[in-house]
Amino acid sequence: MNLAGLVRYAGSLVALAMCAACGGTLRQAQGDVAIVPPAAALSYQYVGKMLFVNGRPVTAARPNSMPAPRYAALLPDAQPQSRDYEYVINFYGSYASIFDYPKSTQEIGQINNVGGQGCTNVLYGYGERSFWIVAAYNQITLYRVPKRPIRTLAVSIGMPSSCAMDNSGDLAVGILNGSGQGDIVIFKNGTSSGSVFATPLSAEYFDGYDNQGNLFADGFTSSGKFALVELPKDSSKFVTITTSNTVQFPGSVQWDGTYLTVFDQSSNATYQYTVSGTKATLQHTVSYSGASDCAQTWIVKGLIYCGDAGNDGGEVFSYPAGGAAVATLTGSFDLPLGVVAAKR
Repeated sequence: MNLAGLVRYAGSLVALAMCAACGGTLRQAQGDVAIVPPAAALSYQYVGKMLFVNGRPVTAARPNSMPAPRYAALLPDAQPQSRDYEYVINFYGSYASIFDYPKSTQEIGQINNVGGQGCTNVLYGYGERSFWIVAAYNQITLYRVPKRPIRTLAVSIGMPSSCAMDNSGDLAVGILNGSGQGDIVIFKNGTSSGSVFATPLSAEYFDGYDNQGNLFADGFTSSGKFALVELPKDSSKFVTITTSNTVQFPGSVQWDGTYLTVFDQSSNATYQYTVSGTKATLQHTVSYSGASDCAQTWIVKGLIYCGDAGNDGGEVFSYPAGGAAVATLTGSFDLPLGVVAAKR
């Protein structure tokens, strides 16, 4: 993306709800705990279409500039009897909020000092016993469910924005900003040093594999236009995929068991495509009411999870039915940027 041009501010001072460990204070209110924003505020700045928060680029389109304090009961970390977990991953360096929906909608724990996006070792659904959180140069970390770190990888060409895994265990990490912005780094079997693949994008936002091992990614071109690209299986070169409809702002790219899906953060909709050659043909549109800015979504059987930067929280919607949320996740949030699900 060409970062030259007019700079506009989405807000000069904003307060986001944070946990006590992250600098906030707590006050008792009718048996619950109010998460009170700390004195320090986040600064929001757009350069072209890319949003910077405290000087770092993020993949969200329009976060909530001034959320109200959120109330949540203080609960212990996830218990061994829980098996399914969902993670709403917040701003870089903050924390990931842990849930065990549908057992409850309340936060049951946190992973501290993390942020960004997440992915796991299935194309869709609940990951098998592990998941990744991707943020800074050296914070590409694999976790054992519910929150034990296993290993960490690093890149040297920029700030990672996204991750995806194929059926063989390869990990693809997209670069949002830096010397390699727009590139994707693929770690064979999720280990060792990665191989860098250039894309037609100048800022990579989200990526995902289909069931044939083809890797897709979306983001912006140097002219600030949305683009979807593909690295066909066993190929070394990305190609641009033309969509039959207009996508306004890059969102999650994920296989849903039938279609390749692309989420549009501006329209709050999932586009379901069939892909032939270099053309993606829209088959269905799934729209969500009440969502503000799903900075990342994750599809499981019958549901889609939304890490909502605009509402500063997390929602659960029916999929592929869409419509209003079937549940709202309750807890402590600090500018959600990602969401993923995995089971023990």
